[in-house]
Amino acid sequence: MKSFRLFSIFAALVLLTSLGACATAPGTQADYDEASDPLESANRVIFDFNHFVDRILLRPAAWVYREVMPDFAQDVVHNILQNSNEPIVFMNAVLQGRVKDAGKTFNRFLVNSIAGLGGVADLASEGGVLPVDADFGQTLHVWGLPEGPYLVLPILGPSNPRDVVGFAVDTIASPWSYVVEATGGVETRNHYIIADLTATMLDKRSRSIDALDALEKSSVDFYAQLRSVSRQYRHKQIGMTVQNSDIGKITFDRKEEEGQSAAPATEGAQPLRK
Repeated sequence: MKSFRLFSIFAALVLLTSLGACATAPGTQADYDEASDPLESANRVIFDFNHFVDRILLRPAAWVYREVMPDFAQDVVHNILQNSNEPIVFMNAVLQGRVKDAGKTFNRFLVNSIAGLGGVADLASEGGVLPVDADFGQTLHVWGLPEGPYLVLPILGPSNPRDVVGFAVDTIASPWSYVVEATGGVETRNHYIIADLTATMLDKRSRSIDALDALEKSSVDFYAQLRSVSRQYRHKQIGMTVQNSDIGKITFDRKEEEGQSAAPATEGAQPLRK
């Protein structure tokens, strides 16, 4: 369990860093973004690296995946990834006190795992039970932890110390990695985690090609624009989570139409399809 201990130490260090990272909210979103980015110089270096990698590797791979892979096959991959993440969503919904969302997620997992053949088909959504969005970064917010300064992570992109901890905990908590470890050992588990992250990244990038292209073309400063958009979206996610923590009315659709980013949707709305 050496990898678990390393992850735990890393998460604890980032958590301690974030505790003192509360900034005074300025009057406008632009002022807030700038004031909450004390590491901008370093962030821009990492952003430039990420943009380079995206141009030469990630976007081309995502474009080929989107154009070559049949739509139904892309939906199958997306559904399997989403279904495999349902235990993490369930855990965080419980930790946030979102009882109805936890129950909905549990029902989705049962239906899609059994009738949907391991998540190949999203029968729950077809029946009107839409996916719920919950992660440990949101959970930490519900528990009162501030987000800390804006960060750009290598390859992973926009984040903050609280969400870094959340990402690490969600990765560690995934039950599937331990199933793989029990059957194939630690090395196989590490390979599984890398494969899962890669597949998730490819799925998300293929669904955001047009939206990010349009954002970049319309931006004078792509770094500042992406920082603002990503933070506003994350803040909207978390604000909705807190506002509805007791009644569980908010769901977040993960399927996107071409050229549109995933957006929050109220319960009962029809899911967007690619």
